[in-house]
Amino acid sequence: MKLVIGNKAYSSWSLRGWLAAKHSGLAFEEVVVPLYDDAWNQRREGDEFAPSSGKVPILWDGDCVVWDSLAIVEHLNEKTGNTRFWPADLPARAMARSMAAEMHSSYAALRRKHPMNVRQIYEPKRPDDDVLADLSRIMELWAQARARFGGEGDFLFGEWGAVDIMFAPVVTRIVTYSLPYARFAGGYMQAVIAHPHMQDWIAGAQEEDWVIEQYEQEPA
Repeated sequence: MKLVIGNKAYSSWSLRGWLAAKHSGLAFEEVVVPLYDDAWNQRREGDEFAPSSGKVPILWDGDCVVWDSLAIVEHLNEKTGNTRFWPADLPARAMARSMAAEMHSSYAALRRKHPMNVRQIYEPKRPDDDVLADLSRIMELWAQARARFGGEGDFLFGEWGAVDIMFAPVVTRIVTYSLPYARFAGGYMQAVIAHPHMQDWIAGAQEEDWVIEQYEQEPA
């Protein structure tokens, strides 16, 4: 398999696809392409990016090509026997899938106004109301998952899985922008950041030379 991703410092969707590939335990080649550099427009028109219209991440797996983070999760879940990514318990699995899908399609204000940048930590400032609404909903979901299915594990459904992968860039945003979060969520966020795969990603981001100025602006 070959997984094409964007800058580790900034590309939240690439992080999700990469975490899924790492969690699968399957061998894959990692190809990092710098977003928005001088060759970006030409590169994204090439055959490698054609199925995704130039978007990352994109996973090539023999005759299969998958170009959406949640689709990559499901593809790798099938390849690993449907046992690694989702909770075994049916009610827990239903909730986890619903939360992952909501993350995939929601929280536009948080994503737009606080883009991922794992190399920065800014001083806290009061977020806009729409961002606070997104954070409130996220805290509500996290609390429900932990209370119902977290058990004694560190993650939302006890063990690290697809839903934690989908929310990992949210955790990095909260850290980067010193955003408010519920007290109970601190332990969960620490566990996410401390996960070995997250530590590998963050270390890779620190080694990158590329800087995208639009993602280096501290919110007003």
